[in-house]
Amino acid sequence: MEIESTPELALNVYKRLEENISKFRKLVGRPLTLSEKILAGHLEQMPNKVPQEGKDYVFLRPDRVALQDVTGQMVLLQFMQAGLKQATLPATVHCDHLIRAQVEGETDMKISLSENSEVFRFLESSCSKYGIGFWKPGAGIIHQVVLENYAFPGGLMIGTDSHTPNAGGLGMVAIGVGGIDAAETMAGLPWELLYTKRIGVYLTGKLNGWTAPKDIILYVAGKLTVSGGTNAIIEYFGPGAKSISCTGKATITNMGAEIGATCSIFPYDERMEKYLKTTNREKIAELANTHKELLVPDPEIEQNPEKYFDKIIRIDLSTLEPHIVGPHTPDLARPISHLADDVRKNSYLDKISVALIGSCTNSSYEDMSRAASVAAQAKAKGIKSKVPLLVTPGSEQIRATIERDGQMDSLKAIGATVLANACGPCIGQWSRPELKKGEPNTIVTSFNRNFPGRNDGKRETMNFIGSPELVIALALGGSLSFNPLKDSLETPSGKFKLEPPEIAPDVPSKGFNNARDGYVLPSQNPESVQVIIDKDSNRLQKLEPFSRWDGKDFEKLVLMVKTKGKCTTDHISPAGAWLAYRGHLDKISDNLLLGAVNAFNDEVGKGKNILNNKIEPLPQIARQYKQNEIRWVIIGGDNYGEGSSREHAAMTPRYLGCAAVIAKSFARIHETNLKKQGILALTFANQSDYDKIKESDTISIVSLANLEQEKPVKCIINHEDDKEEILLNHSYNKSQIEWFRAGAALNVLRTRVK
Repeated sequence: MEIESTPELALNVYKRLEENISKFRKLVGRPLTLSEKILAGHLEQMPNKVPQEGKDYVFLRPDRVALQDVTGQMVLLQFMQAGLKQATLPATVHCDHLIRAQVEGETDMKISLSENSEVFRFLESSCSKYGIGFWKPGAGIIHQVVLENYAFPGGLMIGTDSHTPNAGGLGMVAIGVGGIDAAETMAGLPWELLYTKRIGVYLTGKLNGWTAPKDIILYVAGKLTVSGGTNAIIEYFGPGAKSISCTGKATITNMGAEIGATCSIFPYDERMEKYLKTTNREKIAELANTHKELLVPDPEIEQNPEKYFDKIIRIDLSTLEPHIVGPHTPDLARPISHLADDVRKNSYLDKISVALIGSCTNSSYEDMSRAASVAAQAKAKGIKSKVPLLVTPGSEQIRATIERDGQMDSLKAIGATVLANACGPCIGQWSRPELKKGEPNTIVTSFNRNFPGRNDGKRETMNFIGSPELVIALALGGSLSFNPLKDSLETPSGKFKLEPPEIAPDVPSKGFNNARDGYVLPSQNPESVQVIIDKDSNRLQKLEPFSRWDGKDFEKLVLMVKTKGKCTTDHISPAGAWLAYRGHLDKISDNLLLGAVNAFNDEVGKGKNILNNKIEPLPQIARQYKQNEIRWVIIGGDNYGEGSSREHAAMTPRYLGCAAVIAKSFARIHETNLKKQGILALTFANQSDYDKIKESDTISIVSLANLEQEKPVKCIINHEDDKEEILLNHSYNKSQIEWFRAGAALNVLRTRVK
């Protein structure tokens, strides 16, 4: 197993691209966008007709798989349950989610290694046995490490984290998936994808002043909303694209997850070439240069983009203003010049409690250099951050390099605390004992998500997201209403206005301070490796197969909850302290729907138990229903299951007896996860039917023996005094219907393996 993508892998990909693109071009009879080229190049079989966007499924052959330590546990447990022996394509596991952020990097790392030793041993031994590369705790966040080592232009990668599209900054189609998708692909099966729509973002001009790559995706999020990119690939192109660094491009593609996009991508250019060469992939850069026509859209695309995309957004980077999004949703966007008015109008808490920079989205050398440039100005004037300032390096390579080159010192000089090279506060691994229970507060971050409870488990925390340099400026100002573009800071010698950050290099002039000791090769003798799971462990649990569908209709399913407003996977299966149990299905099921708002009572995580008519925590109710063999249903709103790729948000309902989820609409990954785990994922044919469902109703889903592709499902709402019939839609194809009948996709995989 290589430590980085090899030239041989890239060369084989380019050969396939060359052959398949030629065939696909003849099939469609028109110029091709970049994403069409890469998808065509990875088709398992060339179709007879042009796939219909949002309707037809295609089978693809990814080039690699990336897993992180939290979702990776369930992938490996499923891999083992299916009886598989070796990964059939390059794959890696990255330990980044289980590392706490409470004190500072070194202290937190020691405690995290001790707390999670059993899980890390399981992951390392599993990787060793099954032919998977292993990145140890502290090596860095999965997406940064992938960008530094594995991403390459024109490749196709899937990963069990919703921000896998980060690799699109290096010209790769990189898509977040659920764990069973990864296990199937690692087993050698082709990967299935609903053929995507295309949204184009045409860039002109050049970023300047305070405006950063982050502001592009924040602006786009405001335009498209959290569901506007669902089942679409976002392609960025135009003359302005070449002015953005490779890591800046990755920031943009990373946050495509926040608009529901399947992935986002930039065409290959000199900035990518520079990054490849600086990260020891000169030969891949040379190959990309000689195959460049495969790695960019056809010339006609840029000349007349409206003709080839479902939607076009045009942005002049020269006039784009720095943006801030939030609170509580990543698409509530406005320019920084409007934020003070929004604070007053919406009664947001103006005072900032904590400022945080870094994460998988914004921890590049360029990011840290621009942030440090602002910090250095403050240091020179004797100013420190008015609020606690936390810094998360994206990888050990970045941390070591900015320590060598002085950016770390500039940040520490204004009061920054440097955390471990891990996800930390971005995913809820953050303790805030200083806050009283229920105390509202404002934080500013350079992260990607800001759902209620996401960062610190406290729904009252309001997270506003901006670029790292803007977050540093706000930390110095101490309030949301401080606008560094026009406002001044008080210093011991008078007022002082910050200058825009200095133009930062894409990559360090001295090269990166490479840190390769965090990588472990798989065993050359896998049969000798034992993967041990203690039967009494409260962290890991061997999986038992879900039962097959019994062939009967779902009669009078009990309502578990009717969710109100935003219901993300963070709400269905919260993270934070619950991350400890991601390898133990029974224990983590105790977090079921704890963050969901119940439309019937506005309670969070609570509902009515039909067995005693009491309002109780939803997981407690589900446990009782499971004991009494009562099947149940979830009713959801728009974009149900947005956010993280965590398949636990589908596995825990299935484990506790959920038969179906009926929603107005689904987020892409969660809908697939529900299907894979054997839960019926259905949508209201008439969205207003959501309003018909009452707390005392039961739901019957009938004629399931006749479940067919593109055929609506009949549903009966059983009210207390009458009943009414409605229709439900679904997006199952023939093979996905078999997952339902078999009880789960893993049952189908196990049968194939045997």
